Order: sequence, then C-alpha cells, then structure tokens
Amino acid sequence: MNNERIIAVRNNKTIYRDGDKCIKVFDSGYSKADVLNEALNHARIEETGLNIPKISGVTMIDGKWAIITEFIKGKTLAQLMEEYPSEKNEYISLLVDLQLEMHSKKAPLLNKLKDKMNRKISEASLDATTRYELHTRLEGMPKHTKVCHGDFNPSNIIIGEDKKAYIIDWSHATQGNASADAARTYLLFHLAGDLDAAKTYLDLFCKKSDTAKQYVQKWMPIVAASQSVKGNEKEREFLLSWVDVVDYE
Repeated sequence: MNNERIIAVRNNKTIYRDGDKCIKVFDSGYSKADVLNEALNHARIEETGLNIPKISGVTMIDGKWAIITEFIKGKTLAQLMEEYPSEKNEYISLLVDLQLEMHSKKAPLLNKLKDKMNRKISEASLDATTRYELHTRLEGMPKHTKVCHGDFNPSNIIIGEDKKAYIIDWSHATQGNASADAARTYLLFHLAGDLDAAKTYLDLFCKKSDTAKQYVQKWMPIVAASQSVKGNEKEREFLLSWVDVVDYE
C-alpha cells in the first residue's frame, strides 16, 4: 500500500482506501483476539439492520492483521461540525437520533456491558475501597440489553454522498444500558474540551429518550473509571477526576 491512500492514522492502526474497500491495518503488536473480536462485533451489528459499512474480510497484510469493509465516501460529523459551526446543534441532534436508533436494536451475542465495566474497574488505578464502591454501584444499576457502541462520537459517524449516515468503529460494542453509552459520549465531548457540545448533547439525549439527566449522571463515575485503564496519562487523569464528581446519594 502507498501512503497516498491513507485515510486516517489512529492509536495502533492505520486506515487505507483501496478502491471501494476500506482497510484497517493494525500494528504488529496488536492483539489478534481484539482484532477478531472487533470483526465479530461488526458482523453481529450488521445483522441488526443498522446502517454500517459491510465487512468483507479479515486478513493479514505484511504480517499485520487487517479488517476490510466497504469504503463510504463522505465526511464525518466531526468534520461537518468544524466546517459548518452554525449548524453544530443540528449535527448533535442527528448524533442523538442515530444513537437512539442504535439503542433500539438487540444483538444477544454481544459481550455484556456490565461484565466489561466490572473487569475494567478491577484494572483501574484506584484504591480498593473506591473500586468496591464502584462495583457495588454498577451492580445496582438496571440491567438492559440494548446495543451500545462504547465510543459513540461525531468522528465515528460518516455522512455519505448518498446523504445517509453510517456508524463506524464497533471495537467497543456491547449490549447493556443505553444511559451508560450516553455517559461515555458526554465524557468524550468533555475530553475534547467542548463543554458546550457536551451540555447540548446531554440535554438532547435526555429530552429525546425521556431519560432523567440525573440517571445518566449516575453512570458517569462508573463509565469514567472503567475507561481510565486505556489511553494516555492526560486522558486517564481527566477520567479519574470524574470518579467522585457526581453525588449518588
């Protein structure tokens, strides 16, 4: 592959275009199990009928694992927000609509969100008392089986030339509580330093889903703790600062 066809470079992976195909090539040290799990997640989400690029193969390229999907020509919601700032609220509203459509779907074979969060909290750099409290709070939250993305943000939505919206990057997909997924999206806006967008997003999500804002907020320390085990030090510090932000009592 030549570098002229690179679409994006992200943590541990490079994404190329090859004609009508999109090829995500993972670094040589990337876990084979994680690559295969992402491909399996993607295939299971396809079966829900959501509008996503179709997966066509998993292979090795120059000794590195790769996932091949159809290439969607268009722009991400993040790019559109940057290009048309006056329409940003409309784009956030579309983001919420897409997320609610996703949450309406079921994929019974996906990993369970609570199981993943419990595992991540156990790995977090928190003292035993805090971890115990977070595990207890997580167990007390309602168990749902809705499709959750786990990294639902404007850069993972492509608006194609056909004007249709496509959701990409299903590596973190689980089945679980939609409000946990919303808490993650809210924290991602905060992490990007866009506090206005975070507030607009949360207001719209709660209004459109008829969900109490306090309920989504109850998830935030749990989600922040479970997400703190990945990413760089700055992101980890930010997420851990949220662990005690919300008063549950």
